[in-house]
Amino acid sequence: MMTTLIADIELTLLDRIAQSLGWHGYELASLLSVLLVSGVCGMVGSLVVGNRMAFFSDAMSHCAFAGISLGLVIAFLSGFRADSEEIEWIVPLVMSGFGVMVGLGIAFVRHQTGLASDTVIGVFFAGSIGLGAMMLTAFQDRRVFDPEKFLFGSPILVRESDLALLVIVTLLTMASLFFRYNQFLLASVNPSLAKSRGISVELNNYLFIVLLALIVNFSICAVGVLLINAMLVLPAATASNMAKSMRQMFRLTVGLSLFTGWIGLLVSQTMRIELGPGGPRKFGVSGTIICLGVVCFAVSLVFPYMKRRFGHLG
Repeated sequence: MMTTLIADIELTLLDRIAQSLGWHGYELASLLSVLLVSGVCGMVGSLVVGNRMAFFSDAMSHCAFAGISLGLVIAFLSGFRADSEEIEWIVPLVMSGFGVMVGLGIAFVRHQTGLASDTVIGVFFAGSIGLGAMMLTAFQDRRVFDPEKFLFGSPILVRESDLALLVIVTLLTMASLFFRYNQFLLASVNPSLAKSRGISVELNNYLFIVLLALIVNFSICAVGVLLINAMLVLPAATASNMAKSMRQMFRLTVGLSLFTGWIGLLVSQTMRIELGPGGPRKFGVSGTIICLGVVCFAVSLVFPYMKRRFGHLG
């Protein structure tokens, strides 16, 4: 009863704000979800690219496939039905917890065995995908898990609970970076210098992995695997071609992430394409944002050449 009441209050507030702007509630919800995901991914993207963790973040997002299945198993074994409101909270929490354990497991095994990072990540990646695929069949008749939504996401259909989780993870990310950004950066760029200054490299690596796992898993609920992967890597990769320092790269990454998210959402909602009978069709939101990010990266590739050619640029 209380959960329903809170959801109704949130929905009413969202609708009121949307109406004051001349929008529909779902339009405001989709904009907020994209901006929140873009902002939080922009804040950690430079660290992900700078620390060469692109494959790691990709594995983390695909491991959520098993986390969702595990969350559903726990929910059903606890007596909840497929249409129970509690599933909206149980599944994301179990998924994020599973993601944190997988991330910490990857870091621990890599540290203890000395195996190459891609080898350890590949093992956990395969195991998680296998676990998720193994349990997927059991849910086909319950209609509670849509693999297509898991991959591509749908900001247009984002729920109030998804927005709440995104706000929480955004605040957590801002607080973590405010207190530990320099330690995260130094531990990844120059571990020897970090140790000489009394900074625990291993502790900071584990903390960043936990933060990244929470970002990935909570964001997937709203925007899907493909978009979260792209937002973690593309803006930071683009910024690395243009920035002179890590501080500048951080700022450019956040700006580019917000820009591609907002413009991509706008383009997907305003442009139409004729595809036979049935009238013009919209572009997919996630795909449009990703393609815009790739275009920005392609443009940034000529930036170093232009900088050398015309010294006044940059």
